[in-house]
Amino acid sequence: MNFLIKILYLISKLPLKILYIFSDVIFFLNYYIVGYRKEVITQNLIKSFPDKSEEEIKEIRKKFYLNFSDYLLETIKSFSISETESRVRMQHINQHLFHEAKAEGKNIILLAGHVFNWEWINALAKIIPQAHCHPVYRKVNSDFWENQMKKVRNKFGNEALEANEVILNIFRSKNNGDSAYMFVADQTPHHAHVTYGLEFLNQRTPAFIGYDKLATRMDLVFIYCEMKKVKRGYYQVNYHRIYPDGEKFTENEVVRKFHKLLENTLHKYPDNYLWSHRKWKYQDSIKNFDSEKNRLICRKNWQLPS
Repeated sequence: MNFLIKILYLISKLPLKILYIFSDVIFFLNYYIVGYRKEVITQNLIKSFPDKSEEEIKEIRKKFYLNFSDYLLETIKSFSISETESRVRMQHINQHLFHEAKAEGKNIILLAGHVFNWEWINALAKIIPQAHCHPVYRKVNSDFWENQMKKVRNKFGNEALEANEVILNIFRSKNNGDSAYMFVADQTPHHAHVTYGLEFLNQRTPAFIGYDKLATRMDLVFIYCEMKKVKRGYYQVNYHRIYPDGEKFTENEVVRKFHKLLENTLHKYPDNYLWSHRKWKYQDSIKNFDSEKNRLICRKNWQLPS
């Protein structure tokens, strides 16, 4: 394993323009020969975008394979990417929201989806005024890969937290505007833990709701991270504050609003999502299906992304 780490680290030191040559090879093999999870990807796209033609679905699928290949090499690049390069390649929009939360004395919950390339948000820790920035990760079966990805997420002064520990950690920490927690919030719960589901992309969707407990019990700032691929190797994340309909969030309100925002993002950039995951495999395990429409409320100059 140590040998593999050294190989990956050496590969990560190569310029991205070289790594993208490897990405092109992976794309060719995946798309034209192997057909990696082709049926899963195709069915996910067809069910998510029923109004799109067969040709449009094929075009989105092909672009997904390109973006997915780039994501794999960019993740390896994360092993050694510098803070300077990371900040050049990931533009952070609406940074004033972090200063507002700091002034209000409220900790921040960042909600992102599996939109490429979410792994490159990490340099945010060096930009925002919060002293503590915690990427949240899920345990994987391989201790080797878990340790490597934890090292990546701990870069730039981040303090990564395991998903099973983070909720309790937030409850126990001071809510003083000095901490930000980064969730990839469209995770699919294990079927044994599925309780709540909602309509997302025209499908009954099991939803991870751990962060909803925070919304109803603590006065926190919730921010949606809208990812956009500007061009190859360059991304933009646009931060949008999520507000409650009333004075406080009600049960599952922030979950609905996050999924509505993510859905809008995917309608704009459909090829930039991780379609290879079997996100809807536990539909039958949903015990509480929320049929309420995903409403949004906007205040100040906040607007739903167009």
